[in-house]
Amino acid sequence: MIKLFVGLGNPGPEYEATRHNAGFWWIDALARELKVSLCMDKGYHGLVARTTVNGQTLWLLEPQTFMNLSGKSVAALARFFKIAPQEILVAHDELDIVPGEAKLKLGGSHAGHNGLRDIHAQLGTDAYWRLRLGVGHPGVKSEVVSWVLKKPSLDHRIAIEQSIDRSLKALPHLIAGDMDKATMLIHTSKPPRPKLPKPAPASATAPPQEPVAAPLTGTPRAAL
Repeated sequence: MIKLFVGLGNPGPEYEATRHNAGFWWIDALARELKVSLCMDKGYHGLVARTTVNGQTLWLLEPQTFMNLSGKSVAALARFFKIAPQEILVAHDELDIVPGEAKLKLGGSHAGHNGLRDIHAQLGTDAYWRLRLGVGHPGVKSEVVSWVLKKPSLDHRIAIEQSIDRSLKALPHLIAGDMDKATMLIHTSKPPRPKLPKPAPASATAPPQEPVAAPLTGTPRAAL
């Protein structure tokens, strides 16, 4: 069963809406779902909330150490309350998954994610659960840092938020420790494919239309 829910991100308003803070977004949504408020606790180097569901104590945590020291916060709380690694779920941004999808896994490589890298080091194991929230990949490795530290487009932000909402439907299974059901629910909860409009039937009597060239504006799309 999951006793400690962690969301990864960077503190400060300048990072609040960036892709790297998708884990914070998930914890914020979870806090709303459980009707709890996160408060700063210097002892655990993060924003913390505690609640009880079905007689089980649950912890929510957003490390405020900046991403590359996330493990300091996670390990401090987990060790004090004797929470085992397999009872921890870490929600984080995932480059290798498209926006709108999420994946649940236990253990494995940190794949270069600095937050996971430090949690690996501080816990001394990779045997904790991860909720991988897809944010997409820029397509070029050299642009990854810039990509995660920028705001997603409006379409991507909406897709990520929808994946967060769908993944929260697995919460009862996560709390109960039924990870197989939680995994199945999260992995099958994918965004519906957009319906393409049906082409209008060609009219036998309509005269052929002369193609019209679109005007060239040269205006770049506004950054989101």
